[in-house]
Amino acid sequence: MAAYALTTSTPIKTPNPKAHSAAARRVAQPSHSTNADSSAASADFKSRFEAYNRLQAAAFAFGEKLPIPEIVAVGGQSDGKSSLLEALLGFRFNVREVEMGTRRPLVLQMVHDPTYLEPRCRFQDEDSEEYGCPVVLGTAIADLIRSRTEAHLKKIGAAVSSKPIVMRAEYAHCPNLTIIDTPGFVLKAKKGEPENTPNEILSMVKSLASPPHRLLLFLQQSSVEWCSSLWLDSIKEIDPTFKRTIIVVSKFDNRLKEFSESWEVDRYLSASGYLGDNTHPFFVALPKDRGMVTNEEFRRQISQVDLDVLHHLRQNVKGGFNEEKFEPFIGFGCLRKFLECELQKRYKEAAPATLALLEQRCSEVSLELGRIEYKLQATSDISHLRKSAMLHAASICTHVGALIDGAADPAPEQWGKSTVEEQQESGFGSWPGVIAAVKPPNCNLRLYGGAAFERVMLEFRCATYSIECPPVSREKVANILLAHAGRGGGGGIVEAAAEIARAAARAWFAPILDTACERLAFVLRSLFDLAVERNRSHDSDYWRKNGDMDGYIGFHAALRRSYNSFVNGLSKHCKQLVRHHLDSVTSPYSQVCNEPDFLGGIGSGSNSYPRSNQIQSISYFLDLSESTGAQEEMDQENVPPKDQQNTTPGKKMESKEALKESQMTIPETPSPDLPVDAVLGVRKKDNGNCLDIGGRKRQARTVTNGRISDATRNQNSSFVFGDIAKSGSSYIDICSLAAQHFARIREVLIERSASSALNSGFLTPCRERLIVALGLELFAVTDENFMDMFVAPGAIDVLQNERQSLQKREKILQSCLNEFKNIARAL
Repeated sequence: MAAYALTTSTPIKTPNPKAHSAAARRVAQPSHSTNADSSAASADFKSRFEAYNRLQAAAFAFGEKLPIPEIVAVGGQSDGKSSLLEALLGFRFNVREVEMGTRRPLVLQMVHDPTYLEPRCRFQDEDSEEYGCPVVLGTAIADLIRSRTEAHLKKIGAAVSSKPIVMRAEYAHCPNLTIIDTPGFVLKAKKGEPENTPNEILSMVKSLASPPHRLLLFLQQSSVEWCSSLWLDSIKEIDPTFKRTIIVVSKFDNRLKEFSESWEVDRYLSASGYLGDNTHPFFVALPKDRGMVTNEEFRRQISQVDLDVLHHLRQNVKGGFNEEKFEPFIGFGCLRKFLECELQKRYKEAAPATLALLEQRCSEVSLELGRIEYKLQATSDISHLRKSAMLHAASICTHVGALIDGAADPAPEQWGKSTVEEQQESGFGSWPGVIAAVKPPNCNLRLYGGAAFERVMLEFRCATYSIECPPVSREKVANILLAHAGRGGGGGIVEAAAEIARAAARAWFAPILDTACERLAFVLRSLFDLAVERNRSHDSDYWRKNGDMDGYIGFHAALRRSYNSFVNGLSKHCKQLVRHHLDSVTSPYSQVCNEPDFLGGIGSGSNSYPRSNQIQSISYFLDLSESTGAQEEMDQENVPPKDQQNTTPGKKMESKEALKESQMTIPETPSPDLPVDAVLGVRKKDNGNCLDIGGRKRQARTVTNGRISDATRNQNSSFVFGDIAKSGSSYIDICSLAAQHFARIREVLIERSASSALNSGFLTPCRERLIVALGLELFAVTDENFMDMFVAPGAIDVLQNERQSLQKREKILQSCLNEFKNIARAL
């Protein structure tokens, strides 16, 4: 530093030898006491420092999150962080040439050891707490940092990584200090690097500096004004009040030539208005000569630069500067001393909390190790493993039954599902043939178990009652009606209408029944995860004592697979059962449409079939949602109005016109020109909803058990072959009668058959046969097949490796715990 070599000799007053001798005698005894205390304090700090260093190495190796006091160096890429690290180490190893500041953090564990006159550096293994062989040459250190950085980044396929490189340096001329050097902030990515590299670096640095137990060492060049600092705002985001931030103005020698007056220096050194009154930055300058020099020369240059800076401020600035206020913050020596003292103070303050945390972590690792030991032991004790597995399966089945019967644990808000979520996750978003959205009561509430099952059942009823008998073409009517007449059968219109209704019911209700089975099966399958959660929270202590099944992935997968297979089997059986009911109710031999209550309605002004059952089955399900809008919409969309229950959509107006044509006196001798209604004596009542089969007493026609008398059949058999295409009222009446048959089939199927079949087919087996079915499939096997669920290929090797790792971690943490206990006793 030739620019600052202009030093002057300062006159020194020669002290009086006698006075000096007397003073020496007065302070001799206190001096020995002070030196002893200082040595003891230094030894205590070194022991704490060594303990924290070992703890830090273990934390990095095993991924432990421990609040170890640490210093994190942050700043721009060219703000002098690497030069500062070399100055703290006391020797150069060309760290700036590695450019690792843009790649990976570097953890420098500096250990002051007077016995090492030459630096002894060792690197911690990437995935271990062990350190490698010592590295002496500075170039070898730089090459090793570079190779490790490139290998790791290539392995993870990234431009930067937060995984640090840990280097331990033992040297007689370095302080007891640990610093994490982070990648330097950059504005633009280098050539060949991803464009988002600057953002990744900023995010990684914030992550490393955010923990409250870490001090921030923020470096900024002296040429940058506080008001235009690029990275000071980023530091404020991490530490808004600079409570744990140490600000260092680097390359301070570049600024000295701008000072000529005392007030200029004091104003700059105070950083007034930008950092606050309680924040005092350090001002550091380091040697610029990067030539090959010895370590001793390098340290001499550092000390000389500090002297030159102070000399310039005292001699070349008019009035000097406020030395009492600012001298403790000028020079590398002051910064080094402050960092070491600050870290020592924080080590001492953090020792009690670190001791408590270590005791907790040692206990947790011991429990984890005990669980691994239990698993390894269980692989050789098959009978005990069978017992534990059976108890676990029985517990799951018990919780499934409890959820079906009704439970509110776990929280429905978290584990339940709304109707829309059930539809989406089950893969059945709508009901086949139903155009309008089906919204049962409580559709927005998050339900599970028995409540969700009943809601799906109600949704199924609403969907079926939303379907009316579909329109039938004249060609279909003609084919069925004329075929009956061709066989010489009587009552062709009634039988044709019944056949149309049966065909429509089979076509429209079959897919809805299948969808209902799938939706109900999804509700039951969802109970497995809820049962596992209940088992974990309710009986955790009991099952840990009687057999811990955590970690047996193969067994849990087999249990889940067996449960799902059981539910799928129920779904398949229920599909067959409700299909059988559908086939029965739509059979030509079924008496559904010939029952007295149905035929009695065909001659009355009342509804064609009783609606009390349907209304009760829908209205009993209380709507617990916040608003009744969904219920009103459901009532309007999914339940047919009372005056339209037996008509096909789009046919109401036509049926009213047909009523006008049929309201006439039927002559004794039928005429071919009259509509079929008049020929058969079918009379509509005023309300237009029901047919009245019968007539005046003088007519020789009666209805007995739904069959038209032979007299009527003989009278009208020839008319059936008339032109149906030209006879509008006969087609309308057949469609109207088919709609009544369809509605009756729907009521009997839903209210009498399907609902009870689905309840008994799904819920009863889950309550009574689930545990037996799972037990037979999982445990009624040979020991070899049973152990396949627990011991997968290579599983024992994995457990043994995990046990070794835990044993090693337990040993390291226990050693650190013992050290910190000794430290705590000395405090």
